[in-house]
Formats: sequence, structure tokens, C-alpha cells
Amino acid sequence: MSEVFALHDETTAPEPARPALAATRRSFGMIPNLERVMANAPALLTAYSSLWELFDTTSLSPVERQVVYQTANFENDCTYCVPWHSYLAKQAGMSVADSEALRAGRPLETPRLEALRSFARQLIHNRGKVSESDLEAFLDAGYSAEQALEVVLGLAIKVMSNYTNALAGTPLDAAVTEFAWRKPTIAMRSTATEPETDS
Repeated sequence: MSEVFALHDETTAPEPARPALAATRRSFGMIPNLERVMANAPALLTAYSSLWELFDTTSLSPVERQVVYQTANFENDCTYCVPWHSYLAKQAGMSVADSEALRAGRPLETPRLEALRSFARQLIHNRGKVSESDLEAFLDAGYSAEQALEVVLGLAIKVMSNYTNALAGTPLDAAVTEFAWRKPTIAMRSTATEPETDS
């Protein structure tokens, strides 16, 4: 972790950040390191906490919200957030198969959830400029125009957390070390051969 960013709690954080940290501890039973880092900028922590709560009020189900979050975590290569949302997806009742697929960046087994993952992924890759066919596929899966915009809210929340963790190198909390993650990579095998030499 960068030494520039302190890991604050309710006693060390700037005064404006303390209510949000205290609320996190009350509702979550602890203060994750992400919020401790965000407390260095009270406005960021307050915005993040408020938008997180607002996303929970959307028409997307708990599992669907985790699909949006985890898709962004994977695409943004957030080694801090993927473990946490693996835990939260399990708590929300997501199938093991779909959770593992999200961690691997693979299509989901549940068609409706895969339509959601694909739409969120296209929004990220195209900076919001999805094609008409991408939007139609999302709507054809049973989602609404309202939910398309709710996905935007979920991705905005992830910009705050993913970018904070990349900037600060936030250490993973002990509570989710069993879900530790590194982005899968494709091993490239060299086909080059050494030129033959006369002996």
C-alpha cells in the first residue's frame, strides 16, 4: 500500500468522514480497508457510501447488483474488490457457477444474468456508447430502460472503489482472504526456435 494514504478509523479520520465510518461499522460489523482509505477524502467516502445505499434501492435484485459490481471489478482488474464481491455474491445467493464465471471473466450459466453482465461489460468497454443491438439484447432479456440506467449507477460506484484501490494499493481485509484473486491471463507459448548451427 502507498504510504501516502492512511488507513483511518473513527478516531483518526478527518472529522467529516467519521459519521460515514461509524455508520459502516454499525451496518457491516467492521470498517473495510477501502472505506479507511476513502476517509482521507471525506467527500469521496460520503459519496461512495450514499451511492452504495441508493444502488440497494434499485429494481435490480441483490444477485443482479453483484453481477454489475463484479463485472466492473473484473474489467478494472481490482484485486481488492473481486474478493469482497465474491463474498457478497455468496451472501446474496448467487450460484457458485455464476460467481466463478464472474471471477474468470466468462459468460454466466444463467441467461438473464449473462445478458446483464454483457451489457455492463459493453458499457465499460465503450464508455457508455453501446450499440443499438447491445441495448436490444439487454431489453430482450427482460430488463427495462430504468434498469439500463441503474446499471450506470452501479458502474459509477465501482469507478470510485476500483480507482481508489488502484491508486492506494489497498490491502485486502482478513475477512475475505479466502477469496483472494488475480486476473486470469492467457499463457502465450513462444513458437520461436533457435536457429540450427553446424557442429
